[in-house]
Amino acid sequence: MTMTATRQSKVSHPLFARIYPKINAVAEAHGAIEHRQELLAEATGLVVEIGAGTGANFCHYPPRADRVIAVEPEPRLRAQAERAAADARVHVEVRAGRAEALPVPDSSADAVVASLVLCTIADVPKALAEAARVLKPGGRLFFYEHIRSANPRFARKQRIVNLVWPLLGGGCNLTRDSEQAIRDAGFTIERARHFDFVIKGRATPSAPCVIGTARKPASPASTPAAGADAGG
Repeated sequence: MTMTATRQSKVSHPLFARIYPKINAVAEAHGAIEHRQELLAEATGLVVEIGAGTGANFCHYPPRADRVIAVEPEPRLRAQAERAAADARVHVEVRAGRAEALPVPDSSADAVVASLVLCTIADVPKALAEAARVLKPGGRLFFYEHIRSANPRFARKQRIVNLVWPLLGGGCNLTRDSEQAIRDAGFTIERARHFDFVIKGRATPSAPCVIGTARKPASPASTPAAGADAGG
């Protein structure tokens, strides 16, 4: 068993860490709770959650998720996640670390969860290669992400707003095609539900979303090399 050992720069978003719980509370009041429940409904066994944030998913894991290893690099968010772990229905262990270098052994996880996090990761291909590394052959990636709109006019609006959005949103990007990135990483998309997350009748620049499931090939040789430097 090996774990990727890569020296990473520290992640620090103090302002975002303070305001995100309020943003999440508004989102959950308008449907995000149901989205999280949909995301996690089939999670089983050992689950690795990347970029766990404040731990908003923890209370929605079903009992058949035997154990959750939640990885979060931002120290203030991680402290909130540790408090949330104490109230979870399943056993949750919060670890410091980044998605590009998960502190988890090879082929040890039954599932990986990516929840509103691929938009913020500096090196998405490397993070998804890490997800493939820690998954058992045939393991599943559960994802819930906001994505680049398929509507050209809305996508143009996202590109314009994205000039400042990452500065305000803890590195969040509006223009990523996370679903295609998952395919490019060697996963097979099994289910993907696309929708616009509209709050109080308004579609924010992050409204286009997808919730889905992807599977790592059963043959380990079919997955990308663990920890490969994919650039970006």
